[in-house]
Amino acid sequence: MPLQSISGGTDIIGCFVLGSPNLPVHCGEIQCRSLGLDVRSLPPTDDPQALIGELVCANPFPSRPLGLHGDADGTRFHATYFAQNPGFWTHGDLIEATPHGGWRLHGRSDGVLNVRGIRIGAAEIYRILDGVEEILEAMAVEQQAEEEPGGTRMVLLVVLREGLAIDDTLTKHIRSELARCGSAAFAPARIAQVEALPVTFNGKRSEAAARDAVNGRPVRNRDALQNSECLEAIVNHPALRGSSASQGPALIREGIPGAERLRKDLQAICERVLGVAPIGWSDHLLECGADSLAVVSLLLEIEGVAGRPVPLPAFLAAPSIEGLIAVLSTGAEIMPAQQFGRSGLRLRAMGPDDQESICRFLEESFRDSGIKAMTWRRLLDHDWSEHGRGFILVDDNAVVGFIGAVTAQRRVNGEAVLVCNLSSWVVQPQYSGCGMALLASMLDDENLTYTCFTPQRTSWAALMAQRFKPLELHRIAMPPLLQVETLFASTQPVISFDSTVVRERLTSEQRQIFDDHAPYDCLQFTVSDGSDCAYLVVKRRVHRLAGGRLGVLARVLPRGISYSDILHCSAPALLLRHLERVKLAILRRQRTAALVAEARLFPVSPRGVMLAPHACYRSPMLAGDQLDRLYSEIVLLPI
Repeated sequence: MPLQSISGGTDIIGCFVLGSPNLPVHCGEIQCRSLGLDVRSLPPTDDPQALIGELVCANPFPSRPLGLHGDADGTRFHATYFAQNPGFWTHGDLIEATPHGGWRLHGRSDGVLNVRGIRIGAAEIYRILDGVEEILEAMAVEQQAEEEPGGTRMVLLVVLREGLAIDDTLTKHIRSELARCGSAAFAPARIAQVEALPVTFNGKRSEAAARDAVNGRPVRNRDALQNSECLEAIVNHPALRGSSASQGPALIREGIPGAERLRKDLQAICERVLGVAPIGWSDHLLECGADSLAVVSLLLEIEGVAGRPVPLPAFLAAPSIEGLIAVLSTGAEIMPAQQFGRSGLRLRAMGPDDQESICRFLEESFRDSGIKAMTWRRLLDHDWSEHGRGFILVDDNAVVGFIGAVTAQRRVNGEAVLVCNLSSWVVQPQYSGCGMALLASMLDDENLTYTCFTPQRTSWAALMAQRFKPLELHRIAMPPLLQVETLFASTQPVISFDSTVVRERLTSEQRQIFDDHAPYDCLQFTVSDGSDCAYLVVKRRVHRLAGGRLGVLARVLPRGISYSDILHCSAPALLLRHLERVKLAILRRQRTAALVAEARLFPVSPRGVMLAPHACYRSPMLAGDQLDRLYSEIVLLPI
């Protein structure tokens, strides 16, 4: 008898996705959609490229209920299934479309939290809390809080065993367990003890009802709850009201000797920013829930109070209140510690023997990119400079974090400048508090120019706190025939892709660029018109699409749009004069859908779709318009 995975609901008396005897079985996947149901994975609006999204059905189906009992005007029915995504039946599950045409379920969507840009499944939190014997039940939900990074914070509602009451010791224990067994992002900003959690009549806990209650909103599914009276206690709970600043201890400034006053001030700041109280003088702050963004917020607040910055390496060397006092009181520049609080955890520069383990780590960490370990090796094997390739975080010899450096000596205005492109900054979730240590180690040379062309949303704030500036690299996407008028220029250019011919026409500096980029799938060619000649370096790239938005077309359409990205052009005016002919030659050769270039490249901006910039840099000597994307991770990796 065949065994098949299915997913649906009692409310539709059926399945949205199910098995089929005519389709292959892939491990961990449900085989297909139900016949006649336009099931899709709808990604969140703030992350349209996400592979995991809301399970929705875009068309009516025979077993769809017509309404709810006692809901004469259909208000409750609409609020339950259609209000969140108008026009789509929204079932409340998270789902992912796979390349095989199958589906993976990822739990209830109303249990997903977004903490400082990190999406966390509440089930992961509950699994850890099962080991805290004082807790009978727990529910984690988001609460709007403008003063928090990202505008929201996580609150934890707990039902304790009979006779127990929440106190500072238990609060600290809960937070430290979540940070230790999960990551710093798992530590809630607020913990509130309640008598009961909202439960529906069919016995399911309702995070949606609790989320409405903690945010002071009308509870949309109140009539579906068997214990709606518990919501009043949540709405009025003192631990969930007011700002973080009002919850934390006030800064004590008067009547305390200098060292003691500083200690009290720092304790108040740490407890407020990390949402943990009490914090002892020697407590390890990274183990109290301080992830990378919390560290940034903490250091900025301390600088505002103390009137002087705390160097990130100094903080990471001794991440405690006593360590901060030593830096602020004496001005000591403590060097970064090589060993952290937990045994076996070390940070060091990568060496030649680390390449294989780093490549495997990157393949696993960036699994969704599809980049294999062999390709990641390009990041470490290039010979553009003798500068270090990056730093690794190891736990008992296992790589748990990495930040890469693609460094090359460039000539800008006739002077040699060392430019370091940051790449692949990643740590395993349970070590996220140590991510800033990797960044600090990488940025220890104040004389280097640093660039970052692919920062994630969660790392942007950390880079800005390290004095990076946005790099205004607006780019233009130009599909075919958008500059058709340039086909009728009075002269026709000669476009040469022959590597021997191209190299012979280049200057010595251009030949160095040609040789350095030749091994990495770059299209290098010249465009000639009389005595004018332009040398171009173009990289084929892919913009990945969110499969859930494609619906039924996801089976037949590619999962990404390929485009050609101009990394370098020595004569922009010549390119602009013959743009359409050059564009068509590139698209035909690379089999891409559009040509993309930096808007600043052209003396007059051509027609096209303007793409927003998302890059940054830090340099003691160069301006943003003097930097390009040659000698970077964009050249080395298929990103």
